[in-house]
Amino acid sequence: MAALRIGTRKSVMALAQTDEIARQLVRASPRLEVEIVKFDTSGDTDQTGKLLPHGGKGGAFVAQIRAAMLAGELHAAMHSLKDMPGNEDTPGLVIGATLARDPPGDALVLRPGLSLDDFRRGRGKGFKIGTNAVRRAAYARRLFPDAEIIHYRGAADTRVRKLDNAEMQRLPDGGAVGPADALIMARSGLQRVGLAERIAYEFSVQEMLPAVGQGIVAVECSARDFATRQTLSLIDDPTAHACADAEREVLWVLNGHCNSPIAGHAEIKGADMSLTASVLDHAGSRIIETSRTGPADRPRELGRAVALELLAKGAAEIIERSRPEEAMEDSA
Repeated sequence: MAALRIGTRKSVMALAQTDEIARQLVRASPRLEVEIVKFDTSGDTDQTGKLLPHGGKGGAFVAQIRAAMLAGELHAAMHSLKDMPGNEDTPGLVIGATLARDPPGDALVLRPGLSLDDFRRGRGKGFKIGTNAVRRAAYARRLFPDAEIIHYRGAADTRVRKLDNAEMQRLPDGGAVGPADALIMARSGLQRVGLAERIAYEFSVQEMLPAVGQGIVAVECSARDFATRQTLSLIDDPTAHACADAEREVLWVLNGHCNSPIAGHAEIKGADMSLTASVLDHAGSRIIETSRTGPADRPRELGRAVALELLAKGAAEIIERSRPEEAMEDSA
């Protein structure tokens, strides 16, 4: 293959992730040429509304690039794995590679002048916490019951800028909320856009279980394009790929949708994989969680077992209750 065209969003973080893919590909195959094709997705151009009207994360950040790939305009596409819907199949496309996983956890970013001690005092009482993720919002309501959780949109660097400038977040109905005192964001996203120094606190996975696939960069391609699949295999990280398979199997079995506060995180130690997954209601008042360990070379089986246990504990009821509502959504 002489050249490889990779589609990506125009956000600072997406471009940083795609540049890393290109660097790794050229390092693995020095004669390869990589062309990066940038897209303005609906999720990036609409910085006010919630993502559900765009078709959730898949419609907002993934659909347009996938359509170009299926039309033969691209060889591959970069996605943050957590933005890829896990409850629906896309015929003809496969994940050709996953990069080694970045730190998967979430982090707290505070406005200038606010200390962590100030924020912790009274469990966030009187403060407004911004997030655009139903999962983070649900966990935040558990961790900071006296804080106000507000809808907060934008790319990672945009959200931090709005926080620093005490900007209000416009809402689809013409109103506004804010300004925010703090943000909860993906630690990996802040690192990608050069804002890791703004992290005031990193949540452990026990405090706030990450989104399925959080911290994993995926490269998608046509299932029939074997030349591209062979090229992408040169940069595939098998550990991240196996964890992705286990976590996404949970979404598949639960039929989790874009409005479901679902979390999942897998780790591999030696020949074993451990997987923890949870389902929360939007208020954060009810959480169902389960953990299991199994052979690392059978990740989907482990994911299926964890998901079935969640269903046996009543997860389907929580998921169905959240289905009709518009809410915030995971986006880096």
